Amino acid sequence: MPNVLKFVKMHGLGNDFVVLDLFGSANRRVFGAMSEPGLKSFAKSVCDRHFGIGADGVLMALPSSDKALDGVMRLVNADGSEAEMCGNGIRCIAKLIIDNGYSTRKELKIGTLSGIKKIVAADGMFRVDMGVPQLLRKEIPMNGSAAAKAIDEPLQLKYKKIRITAVSMGNPHAVTFVDDTDFDIEEIGKEVENHPVFPRRANAEFVRVLNRKEVELLVWERGVGETLACGTGACASVVASSLNGKTGRKVKVHLRGGDLVVEWARDNHVYMTGPAESVFSGTVRV
Repeated sequence: MPNVLKFVKMHGLGNDFVVLDLFGSANRRVFGAMSEPGLKSFAKSVCDRHFGIGADGVLMALPSSDKALDGVMRLVNADGSEAEMCGNGIRCIAKLIIDNGYSTRKELKIGTLSGIKKIVAADGMFRVDMGVPQLLRKEIPMNGSAAAKAIDEPLQLKYKKIRITAVSMGNPHAVTFVDDTDFDIEEIGKEVENHPVFPRRANAEFVRVLNRKEVELLVWERGVGETLACGTGACASVVASSLNGKTGRKVKVHLRGGDLVVEWARDNHVYMTGPAESVFSGTVRV
């Protein structure tokens, strides 16, 4: 009998994931036998929207030996690359932990590759402390003077020049302000993602400012492509909008999959509030 993994299909505003609950011993046994190259191949296969389950990435909810943590999140993107952080994904992990009774704390602490994130759930919404935005080029990371920032900086593409503001929310983002979001972002998104100035590639955000409290956002995610929503991208976009004097520090972000509320608070932390949904569960062969 082939090895199988139980999964839950979940999404945050249409940013969707195949979620593996690795708190259970059966799933841990099967997953533990998988090599890192095998995991990347598995992610590519199950994320395929024609021949697999279909998703933007594979999320893993893991128990932690640290009793201060309620769990650990890993995310492998649809192209097999691993992401340091995912705002929509961590809300899904928090929902899974709560729904399955793995923690009864009012404030969850979940480990990620970009540090520990704190999440509070209330009325079907999840408020995530996304931490302090990183603005120095060495923190993004971005080539150039290590201690400099990239705010409204020109970026030369193949056929045009755009202006970007670079922000790391645990993963790198290049934010561009646009007058209209009715365009195909694939060509420019790919070029920004793979621009040589970003040694680890970058997520590309295209922001249309509606007023001081609202923006519209298109997202091109590193390792995935265009997605309906991106939590870290929404946070980076609000930080960039504030830095460029285009909005205040608390903004409703309209994404194609729905809305997030993002606040860059006085303590310098960015707080993101939004939903997470379970769609269906099943098993997949490994």
